[in-house]
Amino acid sequence: MTTYTLAELAARFELSVAGDAATRIEGLCALDPGETGKLAYLSGTQHRAALPATQAAAVIVSQRDVAALATPALLANDPALAFARIAKLFDPSQTFEPGISTDALIDASAQLGAGCLIGARVVIEAGVVIGAGSRIGPGCILRRGARLGPGARLEAAVVIGERVIIGARVLVQPGAVVGSRGFGNARLPDGRWEEVPQLGSVLIGDDVEIGANTTIDRGALGDTVIENGVKLDNQIQIAHNCHVGEHTAIAGSSGIAGSTTVGKRCMIGGAVNIGGHLHICDDVVLLGRTMVTGHITEPGVYGSGLPFAPAAEWRKTVARVRRLDKLDTRIKRLEAASKLSATTDSTQNNNERDG
Repeated sequence: MTTYTLAELAARFELSVAGDAATRIEGLCALDPGETGKLAYLSGTQHRAALPATQAAAVIVSQRDVAALATPALLANDPALAFARIAKLFDPSQTFEPGISTDALIDASAQLGAGCLIGARVVIEAGVVIGAGSRIGPGCILRRGARLGPGARLEAAVVIGERVIIGARVLVQPGAVVGSRGFGNARLPDGRWEEVPQLGSVLIGDDVEIGANTTIDRGALGDTVIENGVKLDNQIQIAHNCHVGEHTAIAGSSGIAGSTTVGKRCMIGGAVNIGGHLHICDDVVLLGRTMVTGHITEPGVYGSGLPFAPAAEWRKTVARVRRLDKLDTRIKRLEAASKLSATTDSTQNNNERDG
């Protein structure tokens, strides 16, 4: 078992130590209750009360929380970020033994870089290129001409479509589909549908994460593009010809309709719905369950929908919303009548003065 002293961790991640720098860390734990020999972190001020009683060997905190400690500590400007970086040292999923499973089906024309792991029942079709140090988990399928950059990681049962290009160090969680057919259909006069071939593909940048059961459709003519550093949660739908800017994060169950562009560094909450052919500028935050039906041209925080309430209150609110159209019509009639009355009074006053 690999262990590190606080001094070693501090030197490696440019942190400082409060207390015994020789304290040895063998793993990670939650702050409350904590575990002997392991490192925790203070994730927010609401958990500060747990500091004096934690059983953790040490805690990552900011300078302002040192006085509340009963243990040694690593001091960081951003404890959560420091914890995330240290956690990688103890993550067993980061290591693997290269090799090719005996029941993998690999076309003779495929190119595999050095040090790859190809798991059980993987299918790799003609012309596929896989970068060095990549890991392809059990049951994954890579269709013709797909390309993976070095250090890519497909967990399990992932499907990569034809000609999809994926960058370096991309992580794709189980069940994700990248490069499925875009939803393109032409309506016939008799009401039936004619499939429109989707001739584009998908381009994925470096250091992208794609969550479990997320689907990214290939483009109709051009490509669907996911730029560097984008983080996609589980069960997200990104339709054909969308373009997501670098370092944008999208939470689970959100959907983006076709040909929409999302800018850089955006944060999109869970269950957000974004219409098609829209443009969202850089640095936009969309709160959970927001429905976007128009362009967003200014950075900022946007939301829509009503928060939860007790059922009786919610029903009253919905009833009032349903009456808004009638209320609007009534107000317009009252305003019209008021203007007419004002005009009549003004005319009478003028006639009286003239008389």
